[in-house]
Amino acid sequence: MPAELREGQPVTLKRSLRYRDLILYGIILIQPTAPMPVFGVIYQESRGHVLMAIVFALVAMLFTAYSYGRMSRAYPKGGSAFTYVSEELHPSLGYMTGWCMAMDYILNPLICTIWCSRAAMNFVPGIPYVAWVLLFAALFTLLNLRGVETSARINAAVAAGLGVVIVLFVVAAVRYILHLHMGSSAFYFDPIYNRSTFSAPAVFRGTSIAVLTYIGFDGISTLTDEAHDPARTVPRAIILTCLITGVLASIEVYLAQLVWPRGMAFPDLDTAYVAVAQRAGGVFLFALMNGALLIATIGSGMASQLGAARLLFAMGQDGALPRKFFGTLNPARRIPQNNVLLIGGIVLIGALALSYQLGTELLNYGALLAFMGVNVASAVLAWRTKEANQWVPILLSGCGFVVCFFLWLNLGPTARWAGTAWAVIGIALWLLRRNLMTADKQLVG
Repeated sequence: MPAELREGQPVTLKRSLRYRDLILYGIILIQPTAPMPVFGVIYQESRGHVLMAIVFALVAMLFTAYSYGRMSRAYPKGGSAFTYVSEELHPSLGYMTGWCMAMDYILNPLICTIWCSRAAMNFVPGIPYVAWVLLFAALFTLLNLRGVETSARINAAVAAGLGVVIVLFVVAAVRYILHLHMGSSAFYFDPIYNRSTFSAPAVFRGTSIAVLTYIGFDGISTLTDEAHDPARTVPRAIILTCLITGVLASIEVYLAQLVWPRGMAFPDLDTAYVAVAQRAGGVFLFALMNGALLIATIGSGMASQLGAARLLFAMGQDGALPRKFFGTLNPARRIPQNNVLLIGGIVLIGALALSYQLGTELLNYGALLAFMGVNVASAVLAWRTKEANQWVPILLSGCGFVVCFFLWLNLGPTARWAGTAWAVIGIALWLLRRNLMTADKQLVG
């Protein structure tokens, strides 16, 4: 028996993840094809300025990624936004941050299950939707129960496969564009800026949706307890993952806008990018893109369920949630098995009860609130420690807070109302738990 598992010693998470594994985890959680499923919606909301929305969202997320990197270096342990806000600001604020972030993390595998089930029905329509939901919810759960090293190997394979598909699309799109014989250079600048359709409010609305392209980079910080040299590798992986995603997304949407004529309606907004792929590369690329997006969503669902389980484990370890259930590990595999199974059950029920559209509308609410909390914590850390050039991190973190708050204000009313209801439930549970703990202490006294 390994030394770390001898009787009488606590069971801890295994530090098995390298710098490369962290980046792969982040990229797969976000998806290299991240802007493709929401391309049509962003196109419609931004009035054709998808590239501008993607770039604006990248700038916004880089501010927050900087704050995440600083906080993960100051507090090199799992828990992500929950840990950072709890340690630097206040445990109550940390709990609310973790609670809102948990909504985002749990919704990600949920909507992935919905999308995968719908996409699979396109290939095998004879199998009912309920059966596909059961299959994918079970798949995500069983893979994560096998441990983080299995997930890391799968991430590498998925990333390589998606890379090939993206390259094939880029080649097909470039060939198609070159055969258009567009003489004016204005054609190539149209995706960047079109005076006739530009509207600042529309671009901001599109940017608030484009943030979905980057949500997930913060999930890297939940693996701090399992990373080699986390104070060095985790901050670098967060920033680099965000940058890689932004570059890939910009290339993908720019080429798509050149391929698809401006003003031409998409057959379906949810599958707009697949229609672009068919226009650029025919039926073969259409089928390949369908399959690639299905595989990408499977990878994202599996990785986000893992991140959610780690977040709940950190909250259980710190006493924000019942420790006996949320803060325990499976002794053999050293994973938070209870949390993985719980999230699997929630995903199963939610995928049968919610629509894909409603799930995606709720995602940004919790994430942006957590991002705001991390930015404030980063600014306070710089002020408290009086580090050299402290005004630089204070300014950058402050910019991150302002931008995230602005994007939060641009969310749809349904997302704000439903997200607020989730937050209120979290506050009620926190107060109830605190009152119960106070009552127990009085009884003991």
